[in-house]
Amino acid sequence: MQLQGNTAAPRQTQGLDTLPRGVAAVVAGLRQPEDGRASAMALRLMEIGFLPGEPVSVIARGFPAADPLAVRVGQATFALRRHEAQQVLVHVAEGAA
Repeated sequence: MQLQGNTAAPRQTQGLDTLPRGVAAVVAGLRQPEDGRASAMALRLMEIGFLPGEPVSVIARGFPAADPLAVRVGQATFALRRHEAQQVLVHVAEGAA
């Protein structure tokens, strides 16, 4: 018996700030911090639940500039500024596209 390799295309990641409202996604990770300030932001995002594998969705956007974003991660809801949401990498959940 031969085992076949996984032929599915790898899922593309995108910044949480570009995820359409109401689309189910999963946290893939965080962008690599470039400096101490970005590192502190990454730590804060991890502490509030933006960890790989967590379900996430954008539930609302501010008006008129779409800033801040209301984001649900797991069972919690947070307001993130666009520059914060850009640091969170997500991929659309299977069956949600």
